[in-house]
Amino acid sequence: MRDMEAVCEEFFRLPVLDVAPFYSDDRRKPNRLFSGTTFNTGGDKYWLDCLRLASTFPVGDSKNHWPDKPQSLREVVETFFLLTRGVGMELLRLLSEGMGLHPDYFDGALSCGDTTISLNHYPRCSDSSLALGLPPHCDRNLITLLLPGVVPGLQVSYKGDWINVEPMPNAFVVNFGLQLEVVTNGVLKSIEHRVMTNSVMPRMSVAVFIEPDADCLIGPSEEFIGEGNPMRYRSLTYREFLRVHNVVKLGSSLNLTTNLSNSQQ
Repeated sequence: MRDMEAVCEEFFRLPVLDVAPFYSDDRRKPNRLFSGTTFNTGGDKYWLDCLRLASTFPVGDSKNHWPDKPQSLREVVETFFLLTRGVGMELLRLLSEGMGLHPDYFDGALSCGDTTISLNHYPRCSDSSLALGLPPHCDRNLITLLLPGVVPGLQVSYKGDWINVEPMPNAFVVNFGLQLEVVTNGVLKSIEHRVMTNSVMPRMSVAVFIEPDADCLIGPSEEFIGEGNPMRYRSLTYREFLRVHNVVKLGSSLNLTTNLSNSQQ
């Protein structure tokens, strides 16, 4: 964790000429550096620089497409990815047991897609009331593990208000993705969250997104459907889901930006 935080800070201190070759606004590129947001929000931009990397499991040749500066980046990211993905898969196994499912329920196509790793840098913003780091949203993948850094900024929606998530040393923030909500027919909810800017100091975070295979058909599991508990979500391939749910609605009201059941209807 400490090595990952250090290499993240080092990357965003590199000269512009060293990082410019990786900059792209093409969201189809699996490995790229960008500013603002990947969401289509009608031209609005957010106070964020992000290095987004994709990896197969095992990593294999994926790391050859990552930046080679700083010198330790590829080795550190590979180690962090493997260990963090292992934590995520163990959490999924424990969740499965807790819900009465087979421990390996989420193994296979539900979790074997390319894993995305985001190195996030939120620069200091002189007036933090004028810009968000990221808009309110829910993660679209299966499960996310976030290394939040030491500077506060992450907020989650709770009972109609935004609650600060205080950073804790040597701890991940774990968020259920929308695919986990769909599979459990709403028993597990994906929590809406956003990132605030900081007027005093920059903030770093690193997120690992465990994702299904693009062609995996995902719908509510029969274990979560029955009398008094009807099917709440449509079945879609993950590829189609990403296409349909590519737009984030903007607004100040909570729990309206990503109401999955309503948007599917």
